[in-house]
Amino acid sequence: MTAKLDPFAAAPSLMKNWMSTSIAVASSLEPMLIELVKIRASQINACANCINMHTAEARAKGETEQRIYLLSAWREAPCYTGRERAALAWTEALTRLSEGHTHESVYQALQAEFTEEEQVKLTLMINVINGWNRIAIGFGLWVDPATAAAAAKAVA
Repeated sequence: MTAKLDPFAAAPSLMKNWMSTSIAVASSLEPMLIELVKIRASQINACANCINMHTAEARAKGETEQRIYLLSAWREAPCYTGRERAALAWTEALTRLSEGHTHESVYQALQAEFTEEEQVKLTLMINVINGWNRIAIGFGLWVDPATAAAAAKAVA
């Protein structure tokens, strides 16, 4: 992939704010759950940059290879908790809005596992990763996970 532009150089103030918001939202729920959500949305959006980055981050946080590999087939895999399943279903429903707005049963599962505050936090995380997917795909970004981690620490 060839980068079309560097959004951090083109709009540094806004991108710094976007990064800060992303970090704040990502730290609002369990780290492993957040990584699963980031990976799953990135798989749906076919964002190689974000899949690469978030699988590396998930491994660094202790996620297993098995759970990372099975994520695209999470419904059939027995290794995810009810809370993770509800989050992954909600991620898919919101990431695939163009396929229809028939997600009432998904929302009911979300309500069973997450408080109202957590539902908002999760929904914001889904919005954030979908935004990053669009930035990365739109501008042809490829960022080494170590470089991204260093940039995130600099903003925090």
